[in-house]
Amino acid sequence: MLTFLGFAMVMTFMYLIMSKRLSALIALIIVPISFALIGGFAAGIGPMMLEGIGKLAPTGVMLMFAILYFALMIDSGLFDPAVRAILRLVKGDPLKVSMGTAALALIVSLDGDGATTYMICVAAMLPLYSRLGMSPLIMAGLIILAGGIMNMTPWGGPTARAASALHVDPSDIFVPMIPAMIAGCIALFGVAWIYGKRERARLGVLHLPDEQDNHAEISVSQYPEARRPKLLWINGALTAALMATLIAGLLPLPVLFMIAFSIAMIINYPCLQQQKERIAAHAGNVLAVVGLIFAAGIFTGILSGTGMVEAMSKSLLAVIPEAMGPYLAVITALVSMPFTFFMSNDAFYYGVLPVLAEAASHYGISPVEMARASIVGQPVHLLSPLVPSTYLLVGLAKIEFGDHQRFTLKWAVLICLAILVAALLLGVFPMFGG
Repeated sequence: MLTFLGFAMVMTFMYLIMSKRLSALIALIIVPISFALIGGFAAGIGPMMLEGIGKLAPTGVMLMFAILYFALMIDSGLFDPAVRAILRLVKGDPLKVSMGTAALALIVSLDGDGATTYMICVAAMLPLYSRLGMSPLIMAGLIILAGGIMNMTPWGGPTARAASALHVDPSDIFVPMIPAMIAGCIALFGVAWIYGKRERARLGVLHLPDEQDNHAEISVSQYPEARRPKLLWINGALTAALMATLIAGLLPLPVLFMIAFSIAMIINYPCLQQQKERIAAHAGNVLAVVGLIFAAGIFTGILSGTGMVEAMSKSLLAVIPEAMGPYLAVITALVSMPFTFFMSNDAFYYGVLPVLAEAASHYGISPVEMARASIVGQPVHLLSPLVPSTYLLVGLAKIEFGDHQRFTLKWAVLICLAILVAALLLGVFPMFGG
């Protein structure tokens, strides 16, 4: 009975969000409550939900302040010099332009917001591509691949979902994955180099007049009044210190971002009205993400509190061949590519991953290792027709969605495999459990 209820709940949840009958936020709340009532768990439903929300509170706090912190850094102009330097360096050389596109996209996508990344990168690079006669497919492909890699940061979304679904610390997922993400970045630059060489051979190097490449006024900040160029070095030092303490694990992630955000706000925007304006400017993005995390607390709280996830994992174990069980971490990494392509991140991380993780625990594979494996497929996920921001990218780049998918998909799979191999070699998750 519990197995049937659990699978029915997950399938209903996935159907409702994939058919756009309900938003993920509403479905995460309504669906589990409905199934808990059907299963006769009305008496214990309150404590289950509160326990689930309580476990996810640190993740919600971390996401709120991480998004606000990086938004402040972009608003203040911290990344402007790097963007201008890239645009100055690329000049009229297609090889430099493609490599610069990859570098720019990796920097700008650090804030975890795909739509902002696409707007900034396309605005900066499309005029160069047009002037040189380079294919905009290359630009769009490199930008979205960079976004897929950087989507693995704790504030990017998938890592937070995996952490909340399996009740593990986001920093325990992210920090060990950093070397594997670097391997993904190297693979990305390899793709950029291949296409840059091809375009250079096809078009040659165009020597553009210096006045055409005056990028002194280019900024990734969408709010000119919020720029603080005189505080560039202070903001840079603060961000470097934040990253160092994050990797060293000196304090919990939510606390680190709360402290860093508070210091950044006082330094850059000491006036109370300015502080209110900066928070209001990014409140929509923060609310959308954090609301989803707390709603997920109800879903995971009921899923585990009722015993559904345990019953589902036993059913899955009965189906999985005995010989395949110890390889569940690698299997999860591989299936994360098609699963997150054909279904939303919410459906995969809240519906499928807890069942896989519970099954893997019987083979000695820990939840945090399964969480790391589950985020490997993100570069493929962003090419899914279910991701709204991808339509923004193809619209800005003036290309067809199908052309974009055909061009980029093989490289997205290659980058995912590079991340997977690096993660296995570094022992981030095991090839073989037991």
